[in-house]
Amino acid sequence: MATGQHQNASSSPQNDESIKLAVAISLLRSKLLHCRNQNADGPSSESDALRWKRKAKDRKQELLRLREDLREAEDALHYDLLPQSASCKCYFFDNLGKLSPSGAGDGSDYRFNDVLRRRFLRQVRLQERRRRRTSDSTQRRRFTDLNSEDGVEQLRASVDFLVDLCDTVSPAEEANFANWSHQAVDFILASLRNLLSAGKNMESIEGTIRSLIMRLVRRMCSSLKDDGDASESDNIDNDSQFCIQHMIRKLAFDPYIGHRVILLVSQRISVLAEKLLFSDPFDDAFPNMHSCMFLLMQLMEFVISEYLVTWSRAEAFDSLLFEEWVKSVLQARKAAELLENRNGLYVLYMDRVTGLLTKQVGQISSLPKFNRDILDKLFL
Repeated sequence: MATGQHQNASSSPQNDESIKLAVAISLLRSKLLHCRNQNADGPSSESDALRWKRKAKDRKQELLRLREDLREAEDALHYDLLPQSASCKCYFFDNLGKLSPSGAGDGSDYRFNDVLRRRFLRQVRLQERRRRRTSDSTQRRRFTDLNSEDGVEQLRASVDFLVDLCDTVSPAEEANFANWSHQAVDFILASLRNLLSAGKNMESIEGTIRSLIMRLVRRMCSSLKDDGDASESDNIDNDSQFCIQHMIRKLAFDPYIGHRVILLVSQRISVLAEKLLFSDPFDDAFPNMHSCMFLLMQLMEFVISEYLVTWSRAEAFDSLLFEEWVKSVLQARKAAELLENRNGLYVLYMDRVTGLLTKQVGQISSLPKFNRDILDKLFL
């Protein structure tokens, strides 16, 4: 009996130690398994959280961009480029359809500061946004480029804006036409000066300016008559044509545009003279062609009279392009001679233009540098 009790007392501490060891091992094993599970699930849950955070941040940025676009669109729609009560009270449309008595005038406004520039670009962006809704991916890419400081794209967009303005608005009836067209011309001239001074993307600039001139000339010579009262339609049409002619005249202040204006206009006169030669005077299109012929001659007279001597004083005077358009003017004069029996006024007006050109060329100090054959034909 005593012996059995002694054995139980000696085995009890051994069992306690075994139980404690088993419990410790179990706890350690449980802790290790918990750590492993936590390490296995941690990166996945963490990556999910980061992904949702990024999505939330992107969505917030998108909402902010949409809110900014909406604010700009509302500002442009309600306030245009200038306050509704403002009107263009400057000299821009002075001497409309008349020869300037004081000679050349700057086509741009030196008050075209950063505020007006930003307002004009906002209006251009609104126009591009409207165009983008029905355009392809190329137009959308161009709209994205417009938001950057890409001067070539801004020039292209401002040219499109001005041409669209002339296509969709009747200058005789639209009160804001003076504001929009004035700022568009100023912006184009300022952008062109900056791009030419940089000396990059010259081919793209050349194409944009040629397109601008051709589209404005085409618009100037197009008919705006409707089905309303004939005399009223004629008056509105004439006012619109003279306004567009005046814009081309202001753009021609820059010699880069001016040389190309005279070249393209003189070429257009030669083509139009051939059409008039073989046209029926009783055809419905004949009066419009007749009006266009005098508008083109008058435009060429204005540009030569106001700017030629000023261009010649510039260091970057393009003598080759000058000689090219002088030849083109002389060819236009010959084309007008073919119409002398039909309408002698064409020849008289072209004689007046060539006589003015001869007078202006005679005042150029660098005259000996030009092609002698061309000058002989001019002074003949």
